[in-house]
Amino acid sequence: MTSLWRRAAAEGVGTFVIVLAACGAKVVDGQTGALGHVGAALTSGLAVMVMIAAAGHISGAHFNPAVTLAFALTRHFEWRALPAYWGAQLLGATAAAATVRLLFGTGSDLGATLPFGSAWQSLGLEIILTAVLMYVITAVATDAQAVGAMAAIAIGATVALGSLWGGPVSGAAMNPARALGPALMAGVWQAHWVYWVGPLVGAAVGAATYQGLRTPPMTKAQPR
Repeated sequence: MTSLWRRAAAEGVGTFVIVLAACGAKVVDGQTGALGHVGAALTSGLAVMVMIAAAGHISGAHFNPAVTLAFALTRHFEWRALPAYWGAQLLGATAAAATVRLLFGTGSDLGATLPFGSAWQSLGLEIILTAVLMYVITAVATDAQAVGAMAAIAIGATVALGSLWGGPVSGAAMNPARALGPALMAGVWQAHWVYWVGPLVGAAVGAATYQGLRTPPMTKAQPR
């Protein structure tokens, strides 16, 4: 079994790449206009997909404090490892935002997630988007009947889908680490609580929903 520090390190590296791609795409698009909203959304989804494929066998590929908490709540992850995972994820996200700032300056607020409308509207959207994401993650990661090879594609596509339609309203963080990194480096804290409460609540709802709907595992008939 991979040691906890190696698993946490894999979480940090994966979160670094995902946040670097997501924030970097927004900053680059702000400077060049080359990506557009669709390009930025696809960048986020592709980054998640490739990191799951690269590190799923090491750490489980959470890369998101909300995902780690939801797995712990549904007994798919040990509580004692949660602080190490959270620490690695938040450190990786902060390092990614610092890298974007070093490379491109502070333009576009380093890709920080901000509400376009009201904070409550964005809160509702973050809950829904993260619930859908966690529903998919729980399905492909914990159910023996799921097609394991499709996990990275399914989860990456869900992130891209959420970013495509939710991004213009809430920023579609779906991940407290994704929100914290650029906020910390750019000093942008407008309605930052939304990007913690929304994903944490949404992930718990999504995981619990799938747990309630999943087919019970088959058991062998007991001899009389």
